[in-house]
Parts: sequence; structure tokens; C-alpha cells
Amino acid sequence: MGIGLIITLIVIGLLLLIAEMTVIPGFGIAGILGLASFIGAIVLAFLQFGNTIGFIILFGALTLCGVLVFFVLRSKTWRKITLKHNIDEKATPSPEDRGITVGMEGISLTRLNPAGNGRFGDITAEVRSSHGLIQPKTPIKVIYIEGLSIFVSSVENN
Repeated sequence: MGIGLIITLIVIGLLLLIAEMTVIPGFGIAGILGLASFIGAIVLAFLQFGNTIGFIILFGALTLCGVLVFFVLRSKTWRKITLKHNIDEKATPSPEDRGITVGMEGISLTRLNPAGNGRFGDITAEVRSSHGLIQPKTPIKVIYIEGLSIFVSSVENN
């Protein structure tokens, strides 16, 4: 239980940190175990071999880790996992952006219990009934818009 264990702990720590940086997203178990392995190897070196060898192992491990991080960050791995295109669009445009306004009339495509689909001209949108159940193919009217939700009622209820 000497220098072989220290080297093994350093190698295991490096492998776990590389796996954490390249394969496993976030900072989790592999990163914590890698850091613990590094710290364990350095503490073991200080305890078994004294300050001089302990500092040599500490300096060597930090240098090795720095060089390895440099090469990992420089490699093509990061280019493969990074986003190359800017996303300029919203996930869901607001009803006003789509041309749906309060008072607009359309038809329910599905049963609104309380939510379903409605069509306003050539625009199909998810709508919510403000007055109970509305059957399919019923004329509907936009009563109010709250955020991304469109509330409608059947035209007969107006």
C-alpha cells in the first residue's frame, strides 16, 4: 500500500473527472468521486511519505490535471456537444402574434372540455371554454385572452 495506490487513485480521479466533463452532464457523483480520489491520493502521499514527497505528488497531480483539462477542452469533443445555431424563435407565439384577438369568431374542431382546438379563419389554436362543455363544430367566439391561453364561449351563449 504505497506509491501504487497513490498513482491508482490519481488515475481513477482523472478518469472520473474526464467522464464528468465529457460524458455525464452536470456536476454529480462522478465529479465528486473524482475529486475525492484526488484528495485521498494527495493526503495518503503526505501521510506515508512526508511533506517533500507529498508536495511533489500534489504538484504532479495538479499539473497532470491541468494538462489533461487543457487537452480535453481543446479537443473536438466540445465542438460536438455545443450548440452551433442561435435559437431566435419563441416556443409558442402569443395569440396576438398569430392574429387572434378578442371578439374573433371561429369554430371548435374538437370537444372543449374545457380545452381543445379551435379554428379562426386559417389559424388553428388551442382554446379553453369559459362556459362549460362545447361540442365539436360549434361556432365559438374569443371572450378574453390571458397570457398564452385563449378563452372562448359558444356563439349561442353570447
